[in-house]
Amino acid sequence: MHLSVHYLPQFVDESDLAGHVVLVVDLLRASTTICQALASGACGVVPCLEVDETMSKAQAYHRDAIILGGERGGDLIPGFDLGNSPADYTANEVFGRTVLFTTTNGTRAIVYAHLASRVLIGAAVNRQAVADAAATEDAVDIVCAGTGGSVTREDILAAGAIVDSMIASAGPGAYKTNRWALSAAREWQELQTAARALGRTESAQLAQELRNTQGGKNLVALGFDHDLEACAQLDTLDVVPELDRKTGQVR
Repeated sequence: MHLSVHYLPQFVDESDLAGHVVLVVDLLRASTTICQALASGACGVVPCLEVDETMSKAQAYHRDAIILGGERGGDLIPGFDLGNSPADYTANEVFGRTVLFTTTNGTRAIVYAHLASRVLIGAAVNRQAVADAAATEDAVDIVCAGTGGSVTREDILAAGAIVDSMIASAGPGAYKTNRWALSAAREWQELQTAARALGRTESAQLAQELRNTQGGKNLVALGFDHDLEACAQLDTLDVVPELDRKTGQVR
């Protein structure tokens, strides 16, 4: 079995993902928010590239049946219902409704994987669930969304956590990995070592380290400190969001 990590979508050609299972990771915050929306009972999440596309797709629904969600530059989009904070996607807000969702990086990464045989969404909150879902696949590619075309450590740590879980479950030698999968796993293992040395849980250590990433610093500057804690929680949700090609929804 093959297990690869790509630190940005543009680091792998779209055609090289054809027929593979792709796990898209945008830890801060699209992946986490999608997981939370589905866990809160949303019917589905429709990833959209642009704001105009989102508004156009909204015309096919009764307004009460949808939530317009997403961000640009981290902030709520004018005219939208919710931003990109996982905590906002409560059952009271999204249960039984479809979320039309556009973000700066995460939804673009999902669309980039359009040739994959399956597209799953991975985060810290569903780390083990998504690792288990991909465990028996012959070729798995974890694609990090990054931020504005730049590599982000938060996505590498999340990817490393998933890789670490998959390798631990399958056993040594089960996967043929690329160098970036091994590198991401090492970064995650270093975090685990630091957590033990400091007497912290892995989630607490991840939350602390997110503050030093570029994405984390951006969120703190925008006043979204609380999102770092939410996005750092490990294995709190058992959802495995997957893109349904027939409907264009992540469910």
